Amino acid sequence: MTKRIKGSCTTILVGKKASIDGSTIISRNDDGHEALDPERFVVVNPADQPRHYQSVISKVQVELPDNPLRYTSIPNSILTNGIWPAAGINSDNVAMSATETITTNSRVMGIDPYVDGGIGEEDLVTLVLPYIHSAKEGVERLGALLEKYGTYEPNGIAFSDHDDVWWLETIGGHHWAAKRIPDDAYVVAPNRMNIDTFDFDADDTLASADLQAMIDQYNLNPDFDQVNLRHIFGSATIKDTVYNNPRAWFGQKYFTPDVTQDPMEQDLPFICHANRKISIEDVKFVLSSHFENTKYDPYGSGSETDKTLFRPIGINRNHDVHILQIRNNVPATVAGIHWLAFGANTFNTVVPFYANVNDTPASYKNADGNFNLNDMYWLSCTTALLGDTDYDLYVDFRNTFALEAMGAYRKIQNDTDAAIADQADPTAFLAQANDQLAAESLKRQTKLLGDMVIMGSEHMKLRYNLND
Repeated sequence: MTKRIKGSCTTILVGKKASIDGSTIISRNDDGHEALDPERFVVVNPADQPRHYQSVISKVQVELPDNPLRYTSIPNSILTNGIWPAAGINSDNVAMSATETITTNSRVMGIDPYVDGGIGEEDLVTLVLPYIHSAKEGVERLGALLEKYGTYEPNGIAFSDHDDVWWLETIGGHHWAAKRIPDDAYVVAPNRMNIDTFDFDADDTLASADLQAMIDQYNLNPDFDQVNLRHIFGSATIKDTVYNNPRAWFGQKYFTPDVTQDPMEQDLPFICHANRKISIEDVKFVLSSHFENTKYDPYGSGSETDKTLFRPIGINRNHDVHILQIRNNVPATVAGIHWLAFGANTFNTVVPFYANVNDTPASYKNADGNFNLNDMYWLSCTTALLGDTDYDLYVDFRNTFALEAMGAYRKIQNDTDAAIADQADPTAFLAQANDQLAAESLKRQTKLLGDMVIMGSEHMKLRYNLND
C-alpha cells in the first residue's frame, strides 16, 4: 500500500432545532499532515464521475453505479496521494464530510485488524456522496462498503439532509456504528472516537449487524451498567488529554458556558445542548479558535508551558474549513450552501457558495503547487502567515475584515435568495452569484493582506531611529 497520509481535523455538527435558522449543519476543519497542501473547490458533474474507481493509496478497485448525482467537492490540487475530496453537497441537497481521523484500541485491533487494501479518507466522498438521497442512506451505503472492502484507518464521517444529521464512526477493519444527532443538539468531535452511550435498539442508531455480538463474544465492555462505544472501541490516552479532549472542551465551553468541565477530561459528552441557537458565525469561530481568553492561547499571556500544552483548533495545518448548511426556510433550489475558506482559519472568513451549480469560480478552483496570490488558497495562507508574526498587532484588522466581509456575503446571499423565484435558469443565476461572492472575497482578503503589510512595515526590526 502507498504510504498513508494522515490528517487531523475538528468536526462540529448542529441539528435543525439547535441552529439559528432551522438549518442542519455539518462542518469540519480539513487539517493535514503538512502546513501547506493546496486545495481546490470544484463541482463534479455526472459525466466526470468515474464508473470504475481505483484508489491511489490502497489500490482498492470499486465498480460504481451509472446514475451519479452532481456534487461539490474540495479535492487536493496535487494528486500524488489521490483526490481526497473532503466534503460536498450533492444535487439532492445531501451533504457529507469525510473524514475526522479517530482512535481505537488494541482489543479491537486483535479482533478486526485494518485492511491494507481497503477504503479510506482518500476515497469515501467519491464512493458515497453521488449516490445518496438522504443522510441515513449515506450511513447505510458507507456501512455496506466498509463491510465489503474494509478500511485501513479509523474515521468519523458526517452526513446531513434538510431533516437529519448522522455521524458514523468506523470500528476496526470492517465494523461501524452511527448515531443520529438530536434536532436540538450539537456535537464537537476531535480526533478520537466520540460516540459514547449507544442503544442498539433505538431508532436513532445504526451499526454493522454483528457489532453487539462482537462486544459480548470478546468481553469488550468495561462498564457495568451501560454500552459506551468510546469506552469499548476508543482510547483514553495521555495524548487524548492534550491533543483531543481540550478541543471538545473549548467548543462545549463556548456553546454551553454554564457547564464547568476540565479540558483534559476523558468523558466529555458527545451529544450537547447549547444555551442559545447556533449561527454559522458561531461555528466558524470555534473552528478558528485557539483557546482565546484562557491561559492556553498560543497568542495569549500564559506561561510558555501553558501556551503549548494543548493542540488548538485553528492551527497552521488547516487546509480548509467547510460548513455545509442545508436550509429549510428557502426553496430547495437554494437550500444547499457550501460555506468555504482556505488556509489557517485565524485570518480567513467563510464564503456562502451555492451548491446548486455546474462550476465554481476560478479563484477557488485553480490553485496548484505554484504560489499565486490570485488563488484564494495561496492568498489565505499568506495572510495567515503574516498574521502569525504579530497576532496582537493584526487581530483588529482581522476582526474588522471578518465582520464587514460576512456582512457583504450575506447581503449578496439575501439578494440572491429573494430573486431566485424569477429565474428561468436558476443554476446559471446561482453560478453568477458565486462568481460575485468569490470576487468580493478575493477583493476583501487582498485588502486585508495589504493593510497588514502597510501596518507591519512600520514595526519591522530592521529599522533605525535617525532618518537621513
